[in-house]
Amino acid sequence: MSLFETSDRAKKYQADLLEFMDSHIYPAEEVYDEQMRASGDPHFQPPIIEELKAEARKRGLWNLFHPHPEWGPGLTNLEYAPLAEIMGRSHIASEACNCNAPDTGNMEVLTLFGTDEHKEKYLKPLLEGTMASAFAMTEPAVASSDATNIELRMERDGDEYLLNGRKWFASNAMHKNCKVLIVMGKTDPTAAPHRQQSMMVVPIDAPGVTVVRNLPVFGYADREGHAEITFENVRVPAKDVLKGEGEGFAISQARLGPGRIHHCMRAIGAAERALELMCRRAQSRVTFGRPVADRSNVQDWIAEARIDIEMIRLLTLKAAHLMDTVGNKEARTEIAAIKVAAPNIALKIIDRAIQVHGGAGVTEDFPLAMMYAHLRTLRLADGPDEVHKRAIARQELRQYRDAATAVVG
Repeated sequence: MSLFETSDRAKKYQADLLEFMDSHIYPAEEVYDEQMRASGDPHFQPPIIEELKAEARKRGLWNLFHPHPEWGPGLTNLEYAPLAEIMGRSHIASEACNCNAPDTGNMEVLTLFGTDEHKEKYLKPLLEGTMASAFAMTEPAVASSDATNIELRMERDGDEYLLNGRKWFASNAMHKNCKVLIVMGKTDPTAAPHRQQSMMVVPIDAPGVTVVRNLPVFGYADREGHAEITFENVRVPAKDVLKGEGEGFAISQARLGPGRIHHCMRAIGAAERALELMCRRAQSRVTFGRPVADRSNVQDWIAEARIDIEMIRLLTLKAAHLMDTVGNKEARTEIAAIKVAAPNIALKIIDRAIQVHGGAGVTEDFPLAMMYAHLRTLRLADGPDEVHKRAIARQELRQYRDAATAVVG
């Protein structure tokens, strides 16, 4: 078996998913756009999505991300990686297969830490694709890249907690089917820094929860939305604390590791789609009597794109392999590295594809402008580049610091 070669069952899923993309997803993109425009509602749930979900489920291309056989096919990270990449080629494929963020991360959290009641009330409909969810962690008033900064208060009041604070960039909260939030807040400001936070399951329609507004990103009002939400004396039963008081930071790390690599897998798919569009455009457009593809600088861009994609794919597969074999904690450097590399490289390729398309590249006639906006946002989502670089540098320096200490000793 060659390096990072996947299993026979994963190869079968890849073949089936590629056929589904060609026969249903790509043809549906234009239908999706037409239905969204006709609705006049940026958060409309277009019928084509529900049709695609039904077809994906019928084909067994459903909950592919879920590592637990009870809820999905039980694929490893290495087996799932090429599937997430394939779905990343289209902005509607992940939801069609019930593999879209943030629902994937929330489903894993509820699987690992939810009570039987949570699983029946929220996890089951999420797995069925009849409900959507949001993750409320980021706050506007503090640098949320440091989770210990979180200010939303969760104060104990008998058998309940009182929640007060403000969140934003709660992705998916504008989705028509969003019914539940997983909220991170501070339960004990006097505890050790990483034991001050807790996570709770909160219905989005709970009294005191107000969805204030959607936050457009680069002018795009994404259908799932990025909501600003206020919590004013929101009462949450103590039974809705996940894992236990003070476990919020630990849960966030368990959730964000797989989520980060899923984002990177999809970013590689977007880069592949951009490279394909760049090549097709370069072949079909003529300037000064010759196809754009004949220009040496464009050939350089195409060659560099292929080299870069192969490099980030290998790093992603290595991270996935390590997550499967030694665990997320031991794979943290590779996860951090790919979270920096994949969005940056995908952005460069998409930017050059836009350049080859000329003015058309920045319009909605092609998916490139939307892809660029999404990938640029990904350099901030689940931790900005700088936080991941800091973690990598610390890990790298530690071995030399430990060696120096041993010599001195």
